[in-house]
Amino acid sequence: MLLEAHHIKIYVKDRLLVEAPHLYIGANDRIGLVGRNGSGKTTLMEVLAGMKSPDEGMVTLRARCEFIPQLKRTDTTKSGGELTQEIIQNTLLKEPELLFADEPTTNLDTSHIEWLEKKLQNWQGAFVIVSHDRTFLDALCTSIWEIRGGKLNVYKGNYSKYAEQRELEDRQHDQAYEQYMQEKKRLERAIRLKEEKAERATKKPRKVSPSESKITGAKPYFAKKQKKMQKTAKALETRLEKLEKVEKRRELPPIRMNLLNEDTFKGRIIMRVNDLSGTIGKRILWQPVSFNVRGGDKLAIIGPNGCGKTTLVKSIIRPKEHVKLSPAVKIGYFSQNIDLLDINKSVLDNVRSTSSQDETLIRTVLARLHFFRDDVYKPVAVLSGGERVKVALAKLFVSDVNTLVLDEPTNFLDIETIEALESLLQEYEGTVLFVSHDRRFIKNIAKRILAFDHSRITVFEGSYEQFLTYVPPDTELKNREEQLLLLETKISDVLSRLSLEPSEELEKEFQLLLAEKRKLQSI
Repeated sequence: MLLEAHHIKIYVKDRLLVEAPHLYIGANDRIGLVGRNGSGKTTLMEVLAGMKSPDEGMVTLRARCEFIPQLKRTDTTKSGGELTQEIIQNTLLKEPELLFADEPTTNLDTSHIEWLEKKLQNWQGAFVIVSHDRTFLDALCTSIWEIRGGKLNVYKGNYSKYAEQRELEDRQHDQAYEQYMQEKKRLERAIRLKEEKAERATKKPRKVSPSESKITGAKPYFAKKQKKMQKTAKALETRLEKLEKVEKRRELPPIRMNLLNEDTFKGRIIMRVNDLSGTIGKRILWQPVSFNVRGGDKLAIIGPNGCGKTTLVKSIIRPKEHVKLSPAVKIGYFSQNIDLLDINKSVLDNVRSTSSQDETLIRTVLARLHFFRDDVYKPVAVLSGGERVKVALAKLFVSDVNTLVLDEPTNFLDIETIEALESLLQEYEGTVLFVSHDRRFIKNIAKRILAFDHSRITVFEGSYEQFLTYVPPDTELKNREEQLLLLETKISDVLSRLSLEPSEELEKEFQLLLAEKRKLQSI
């Protein structure tokens, strides 16, 4: 056991941020820590690593540990990716028994994220990692710690297993809610019936005369009956009050927007790129490339850091002679610069200022990005960086455009918000061109891939999964030719040995090689 924590409570002023009754980390545990931005993930890791003290409870650390913080340094000539790699390398060289890493994939491109995956897969030790990269968590983690509503919940398995368990819990919650509502309605109906019967019990029977009623003592009888019914109704009310309340989960409606120029846009070629090349000074970013984009396309732009993805995006949004846009196209551009927001205005006012959509749809989009009820009236000035990114995305999504160009939209978003953004983009009927290193995000959104590789751009007609497994025909041919050449060499060698020392074993090897050669030639 490398670490034990008992009865941990962490507060922010008077608000309970995180509560964890019991936590254990064993020698080979690989833990992914997830939760919304601001839920306390970083603070909890700092407490477990001994960098901060909990407000209540105790942490017993029995291992050499290291902590990789979120990269925020800017006083260096190195790129963010280079600096991140250097910090990770230096930390792993210290060979800690327990590693804490806070968003270690920040600033890394896909190839370097995969490099880090391999490093950690082969690394001997335990770790706790905060990450919004679901593919990364799937590749590495054997359990997931989730902070939700101030509570820490532990799930066995990687991120996908955790997501399955959460979905099951949601279904069980929905069933519990249905049962609660049925029982609530049954008790309310029973109370109403008893109250109605009690009210009727005060009336004199129609067939009994006043004198008979006086003789038989009907009044006391009915009063007694009424009292009994009222007592039963009261008992039912007590049961209703004690019924454990189950809240209904928020069900957000699908988005159906009025798309600008829809009739002259969907399915038609809206963008033609002809022989567009990219350069910075004397450096060639990419060789001339040509491709078309149709209305409704979902196209991912991928490649290593510094290859020219943002330069390409800017060439598209500010078209010159090599890029022709249809008059029907109206582009909305998202970059990490969120100065387009007025910090003195509310979330709702910022989002609707550039939209002709009705307020119901605008509030639905905001709710999908987790701005509920009075949240929409908060001034942008009080929001965190991640929340401002969400407001900027919502503003762009409902603005009067039909083509979204998004440069790294998932940076600074937690997993829950990334999944909400995915859902919005999947339902969006306009065109989406986006730059991303988030492999799961690309897989869930893209229908076409535009890939940078060694100063060339390849346009791939298919999904990200198909792109990853695709082998170009010329590569297959080259591989086959190399195999045939190798087989010819082996056959010549076996023939020369057969001529000197004939044997059954060599004859068998010769026949097998001939069969393999025929098979390759028939492909």
